[in-house]
Amino acid sequence: MLKKNQQLSQEKFTEGDYFVYCLEGVDNIETKKITEAQKNIEQLTLQYGIASIYKTCDTIESLEASLNTLVLDDHNFKDYEVIYMVMKGEENSICLNNYYYSLQEIAEIFEGRLKGKILHFSNAKVLNLDEEEAQYFLDITGARGISGYGNEFNGVSSSNLDKVFFNLFQEDDNMLDVVEELHQKHYRACKLLDFRLYY
Repeated sequence: MLKKNQQLSQEKFTEGDYFVYCLEGVDNIETKKITEAQKNIEQLTLQYGIASIYKTCDTIESLEASLNTLVLDDHNFKDYEVIYMVMKGEENSICLNNYYYSLQEIAEIFEGRLKGKILHFSNAKVLNLDEEEAQYFLDITGARGISGYGNEFNGVSSSNLDKVFFNLFQEDDNMLDVVEELHQKHYRACKLLDFRLYY
């Protein structure tokens, strides 16, 4: 069931479809402004035929509600390989409405509910976890992996590399093969942005 403020980029689902669920942190979800992330998600459909849902959140409660809607109400949830987080924050936290939430807190909110998913962060925030933090998140949520970038935005958006990454997942389900191929085909961008995967 799609709720207000969700956008579905593909009208009909077919068996075997693969989706990206994009959650963007914004200052106010009531503001009707098309963001860069929203445009990129639309391009993902046009360029690669990958269906997606885009949703904004401005508090930890709206983040939780968005993921709950996806996990509990969306019968296509099993088809979502990637949850794409476009949020500001620091190395091991996200920032919503000037409040910082550690990935440990996020893990506890979504305990056991991200089974088999990859949580991918755009370079709107740096992702830098130590082994213990990453393992805790994966163990608690059941996620397959957490990916993102070690270098912050500095005028270079990760959106093009993100789209390539998502498309490679559409072609191959093996996370490590996908990351290897991403590095082979886009070595300079991966190095520049410092692409990283915790699994």
